[in-house]
Amino acid sequence: MSTENKVEAPTESSKNKKNDSTRKPQRRRRSNYRNNKVQWDPSKFVVPEQEGKMRFHDFNLPDDVLHAISDLKFEYCTGIQAETIPAALAGKDIIGKAQTGTGKTAAFLLGIITDLIDYPLEEKPRLGEPRALVVAPTRELALQIAEDAKGLAKYTDLHVVSLVGGMDYEKQRQKLKKKPVDILVATPGRLIDFVNRKDVDLWNVEVLVLDEADRMLSMGFIPDVRTIVRNTPRKGADRQTLLYSATFTDDILNLAEQWTLDAVKIEIAPEIKTTDNVTQTVYLVSGEEKYRLLRNYMDKDHAEKVIVFGNRRDETRRLADRLCKDGIRAALMSGEIPQQKRVRTLEDFRSGKIQVLVATDVAGRGIHIDGVTHVFNYQLPEDPDDYVHRIGRTGRAGATGASICFACEDDSFLIPEIEAETGVKLECVHPEAELLLEPKAKVNTDEKPEESAPDVPKSEVLEEANQQEPKAVEEPSEANVTDKTEMSGDSEDVSRG
Repeated sequence: MSTENKVEAPTESSKNKKNDSTRKPQRRRRSNYRNNKVQWDPSKFVVPEQEGKMRFHDFNLPDDVLHAISDLKFEYCTGIQAETIPAALAGKDIIGKAQTGTGKTAAFLLGIITDLIDYPLEEKPRLGEPRALVVAPTRELALQIAEDAKGLAKYTDLHVVSLVGGMDYEKQRQKLKKKPVDILVATPGRLIDFVNRKDVDLWNVEVLVLDEADRMLSMGFIPDVRTIVRNTPRKGADRQTLLYSATFTDDILNLAEQWTLDAVKIEIAPEIKTTDNVTQTVYLVSGEEKYRLLRNYMDKDHAEKVIVFGNRRDETRRLADRLCKDGIRAALMSGEIPQQKRVRTLEDFRSGKIQVLVATDVAGRGIHIDGVTHVFNYQLPEDPDDYVHRIGRTGRAGATGASICFACEDDSFLIPEIEAETGVKLECVHPEAELLLEPKAKVNTDEKPEESAPDVPKSEVLEEANQQEPKAVEEPSEANVTDKTEMSGDSEDVSRG
């Protein structure tokens, strides 16, 4: 059931706000204007010029923003950043084709933050009226974008708020009531909830970002996004719109044409293709041999940070339970895990407290964490595109990684489709006898994985129902990435998403 018609149309009084003379003109950069006290010397941030590379110094960014970039130790722009930032600062609408790990999140956040600093409101802002809105399809992606925004705006007075399902509504509402919000990052269902209850007014949004539009399309969120867009100012002089997608299908381009005006079209291929720096091996095994092979391979290859993907929640839950019982520092990441627990789990995985993350495709699609050494496909994905996203969790930021697939009689027929999608001939081998021996149990000092299902408010039923996986209903997820020499990742990204 669509929520497209749930949000009330803006009132005449709210529409009249659009004619307020205090609204700033469409982004005409004032390079000498800064409304911030300079407490940091940009000369401390030294980045040598390199042929063919753009530095963040080269964009006339506010000192407060450069200070934050310096803290994050980012130096040179990725391709999407070098193309996007100038267009964003010029106030142009953008249609960007960029995949995970390209740094697009940082690209649009830098444009937003710089714009909000350069053009402060001349009147006192109202509570619950964001100046910039970022819509993301999944909870972890939205949360990561918000964290990235906070990191880049740490030396400014900008207030960043995230609104996502699965977390306490009243606590999120209090953040909006605490002080005016500058940058709002939200998932579609929860945002509509806040608009319906009149806790959020979108009629003064100056910059609208639609991230992972292809993902929102595939998850059935486009009716919700249409509703959201209708509650923002008109495209063009009243609203700058940036739309990002990993693919430029006809459907995506049609949506972009509806929501943007004279947009700059940017297509950037990943600087390093995922399949180029990730070794891919398929082991032909029986179903009962998979667990022994997983355990022995991890021991043999000294796997330090591992993600194991399964197709169904019940399968991943049983696998995570078994690993924990055998003394492996493992945790489950699926839609049945409460949001707060999922956030803690990702932090523990990032820090190394957890060695193995067992995930479903929806929950694991947005895991953007550097240092993942191995990705195991415990079951081959039914959609070849999911395979690409799975192996994309390793080999990030120029590092190498390993993708190991277990193919049995139930799913080996999917191999040709995966090869066609990746353009890589997969090496299919039978495991060595030593890899099929009974593994030794380790001392178990970890807790059993979280299994309790979250209490989902009625207002989020649609968002929940739209996030499905083969044979199971899922809630989506997205998380974090941070590169040390370039802002990359998408929320990818201070950058993946």
